[in-house]
Amino acid sequence: MILTITTALAPVISFLTTAISTILVFGIIITLHELGHFFFAKLFGVRVNEFSFGMGPKLVSKQKGETTYSIRAFPIGGFVAMDGEDGTDEGGVSDGRAFCDKKPYQRFLILFAGAAMNIILGFGLLLFLTARNDLIGTNVVANIEPTAPFMDIIDINDRIVKINGHTTNSYSDVVFQLTRDADGIIDIHLIKESDPHNTNLFNQGEVVKLEDVPFTMRAMENGQSVVALDMTFFGVENSFLGTMKYSVQWTISVVKQVWFSLVDIISGRYGLNDLAGPVGTAVIIEQATTMGLDSLVMLVAFITINVGVFNLLPIPALDGGRLLFLLIEIIFRKPVPPKFEMIVNSVGMILLLGFVAVVTFNDILRMVMG
Repeated sequence: MILTITTALAPVISFLTTAISTILVFGIIITLHELGHFFFAKLFGVRVNEFSFGMGPKLVSKQKGETTYSIRAFPIGGFVAMDGEDGTDEGGVSDGRAFCDKKPYQRFLILFAGAAMNIILGFGLLLFLTARNDLIGTNVVANIEPTAPFMDIIDINDRIVKINGHTTNSYSDVVFQLTRDADGIIDIHLIKESDPHNTNLFNQGEVVKLEDVPFTMRAMENGQSVVALDMTFFGVENSFLGTMKYSVQWTISVVKQVWFSLVDIISGRYGLNDLAGPVGTAVIIEQATTMGLDSLVMLVAFITINVGVFNLLPIPALDGGRLLFLLIEIIFRKPVPPKFEMIVNSVGMILLLGFVAVVTFNDILRMVMG
């Protein structure tokens, strides 16, 4: 009887675990993002009307001082509602505390701080992962599979410094650019006879340019083909400075990966089925929790950096769209008409929510169809 009940409850337990894990992950990421806006708004004396976790109807709210702190129904975002965001002092008091009354650099920092907090969180998580390892990966080849088609082209101790025109400063850069290639015919720049312990990219030797280097392509379960690495890379002994340097490089690498992935989506290389919305991300988080702490931490690091970079895109309703309007104001020394900015941001928000809805529907459809 106990076994039967436990088996029957297994799907419920799995659902609750996924839901709790997802809410915790997004809760941390969203809260830190909004805290970035909130902290700098308070630092510069902006009147903050509401600090909200989630979107939609209010579930819980509490007034403290001039700010209402609330939790809303849908944990897919959040916001910091500042007085004067639409270009007018909503409080009707000309005391200089409206967002629109602040200097351009102050408004820039307030808007930028949210994404910065996400990227800083990602750096901290990657720093944690790096510090746990005895060795730090490099971009110097340590071993090559005998069956690799490039066996007679690339040698052990070659330092790979560029792939298909993109600089590869770290192990993470090399792996990403190789797996990003579509046809397995790759242009590679490398430095011969490199010392893996010498991480200074300058004065290491002459760069050798190789064109059309062949790699094996392997089919994935989703039907796509990716480059098989067929090689391993040297690791160097970990140290405090090494950990800090590699963590910075890894963070920059992930930021670049987000940008490259966005370019690939726009170019049509990746379609709707390659994107994950809130439901798809929840499934991925649930899978990561079963694979151990390191897998979960790495996933959260990638998600939070993704959120930070995505928010800086010059898209209306995102921080990047508002930063674009601010840059126009700084360049032309005249603000964009508040009504026009409000309309553009409102349309952008509708389109963005519509896109999220489509991706979420596709997530559910993919789960149902298997």
